[in-house]
Amino acid sequence: MERLLARLERRFGRFAIPNVTYFIAAGMALVFVLTYARPGIEDRLVLDMDAVRHGEVWRLVTFIFLPPPTGSFPLPRPILMMFGIYFVWMMGTNLEQEWGAFKLNAFYLLGMLGTTLVAALLGGAGNFFLLETLFLAYATLFPDAQIFLMFVIPVKVKWLGWIAGASLLYQLATGGWVERGAIFAATANYALFFAGYWREWLRSRNVRVRQAARRSEQGDAPKPTGGRACAICGVKEDDGADIRVCSCAKCGAPRSLCLTHARSH
Repeated sequence: MERLLARLERRFGRFAIPNVTYFIAAGMALVFVLTYARPGIEDRLVLDMDAVRHGEVWRLVTFIFLPPPTGSFPLPRPILMMFGIYFVWMMGTNLEQEWGAFKLNAFYLLGMLGTTLVAALLGGAGNFFLLETLFLAYATLFPDAQIFLMFVIPVKVKWLGWIAGASLLYQLATGGWVERGAIFAATANYALFFAGYWREWLRSRNVRVRQAARRSEQGDAPKPTGGRACAICGVKEDDGADIRVCSCAKCGAPRSLCLTHARSH
């Protein structure tokens, strides 16, 4: 995948949109403001292929500007929305710094195309799972980054990434075909972009496990005894004794003696 992206970037890199998440976050903020002025406007932006066939072609793009869901946190919706939009901007900005504009554009465009294909086959779609894959990419590349839940509790992103991945698997197992199709389509970009990363991670992990097992075996094995010992008193060089090799006429054949017996024997 990396080689293909490198070739595509050499050929089409000039068409990449720099700071693309600025535009996405700004569009989300605008849509959120418009929901107060024109309630129901979000319904006009959802990726509904029947509406597209009837001329509402803007839906092919505008669905990416739907504001992120706020959940049921006990905080005012505007505050939660501001945090959600900021987080989308922050994730995209960090990914662009890591990848470059072209790769981030390709990642997001592939997710959009997959979501559009599912909408054409199974029905309408929003951008929830597309944002989910953006978060998974961010959690994979920046696992030790911290966010503050409820603006108080610091949590490393990698743990939230595992939770998000488990949630997607649960929804795949329990959801309907429309939901399953949307998940497969939106996460195809993550699978393609990070397949090599996870292969390398598993390979390096297996190497670390083997090395740890080898070190454990070596640690449990009895240490070989070595070094010379005095032929008279038995004190060993390993214990710090000064052992000399004596080949005097009295000893005959060379033998090891400690310094004391080498002088006095």
